[in-house]
Amino acid sequence: MEPINALLAGLIFLVSIVYLFVRSKHNYWKDHGFPHVPNPHFLFGHAKGQGQSKHGADVHQQLYLEFKRRGEAYGGFSQFVIPSVLVVDPELIKTILVKDFSVFMDHGVFNNARDDPLSAHLFALEGKPWRDLRQKLTPTFTSGRMKQMFGTIWDVARELDQYMEENYSQPEVEMRDILGRFTTDVIATCAFGIECNTLRAPDSDFRKYGNKAFELNPLIMMKVFLASAYPSLVRMFRLRVTYGDVEKFFMHIVQDTVSYRESNNVKRNDFMNLLLQIKNKGKLDDSESQESVGKGEVGMTQKELTAQAFVFFLAGFETSSTTQSFCLYELAKNPDIQERLREEINQAVEANGGEVTYDTVMSIPYLDQVINETLRKYPPVESLTRVPSEDYTIPGTKHVIPKRTLVHIPVYAIQRDPDHYPEPDRFNPDRFTPEEVKKRHPYVFLPFGEGPRICIGLRFGVMQTKVGLITLLRKFRFSPSARTSERVEFDPKTLTIAPRMGNYLKVERV
Repeated sequence: MEPINALLAGLIFLVSIVYLFVRSKHNYWKDHGFPHVPNPHFLFGHAKGQGQSKHGADVHQQLYLEFKRRGEAYGGFSQFVIPSVLVVDPELIKTILVKDFSVFMDHGVFNNARDDPLSAHLFALEGKPWRDLRQKLTPTFTSGRMKQMFGTIWDVARELDQYMEENYSQPEVEMRDILGRFTTDVIATCAFGIECNTLRAPDSDFRKYGNKAFELNPLIMMKVFLASAYPSLVRMFRLRVTYGDVEKFFMHIVQDTVSYRESNNVKRNDFMNLLLQIKNKGKLDDSESQESVGKGEVGMTQKELTAQAFVFFLAGFETSSTTQSFCLYELAKNPDIQERLREEINQAVEANGGEVTYDTVMSIPYLDQVINETLRKYPPVESLTRVPSEDYTIPGTKHVIPKRTLVHIPVYAIQRDPDHYPEPDRFNPDRFTPEEVKKRHPYVFLPFGEGPRICIGLRFGVMQTKVGLITLLRKFRFSPSARTSERVEFDPKTLTIAPRMGNYLKVERV
């Protein structure tokens, strides 16, 4: 019996240690006199249900409302068992994103170039590696570069137009899936030079693995949060967050594309061509912002190039497609806004001799307002995250955010706050006239982030969103169908904000 007793005693001791550790984590903010939400769940903290029955947007909105009700500018909570901070006050948000950016440079997103090479992309990199790569990549997203890519995107838009001509007459059309296929084709063409044509072949590997990369499960979520708090420990155990088959697919595609282009001296007006210039020369052909790489050096390794193409694909296809889908949903429910937008689009195109060009697409003010109002109601990324590189005392207080603590800026909750946007559930593009924008704090509209780490692909995302909407609205009118949701419920198992039930609309020829 003695070995059994010893084993039982050891087990009790281990369980006690784990219990005390978890309890100390949950009590961290209370013990340090920091504003906080009490009574966290033992295993899930204040994130119970997140990724299963609740989307992160709903979880963080509830916390935001609780802190705001108490008049707090920020507060502590438990993200599972990890002490985290949620920021409410726009001035503190500005301080974190801009004024004290040197402390809050990093997203706190897992990256492990050795064991999980696709995780080492621009969004996840930290410190000097991020700064160096951002400097190299910034020239690839200028308005001039976007203008060069416009023709490629417009070719895909013509395919979308043709597809809709052939399929619009059904009783209802699921627009979220169609727009996801459209943006998949755009990004596959611009990032990889591959015409995968998922509009005609919805089961393509690009669509399959692109969708899988956004899937959440409890294990992935736990690893992500652990990695933000204990990155060295997670790397020591060689953990990875990218699905193995997703990594294999993208590594293979990029390797084949790079080999073919370099062997045959292929040049195209796309993102891959720009990445290859950086890889081999350390800069773009017409860029004077960086020095050429020295002999025997490279501007970017093959794996680094693959990681950047991977994140460009993920960030570009999902966020833009859901934005277009939500926009059509709101336009279907607000036909007066839809008609006004269609009229302004047609006027702009007619004024350009009936031709749709980059300059035409980017200079329709009401289209900007409609897209911004869509992004206000449905920001693709519901929260921005930052981690301080050192212990940080919140200005004007004695409260300290410890080094590497995950700080959440709840974009969705802020943009649904009636103090910033009266009647927040109403879709009203006039909120984004220049006069109305000036009345608001500039840090209560953050769909692309802000400061030095603002989304680098902002111009590209907006351009492809506008191209898709212009293509559809010039020829088709959208209205609710029998299956159109009265109120959108978010799919809890996706990283981005997406509807749980799709987006079924009635489509008619204008």
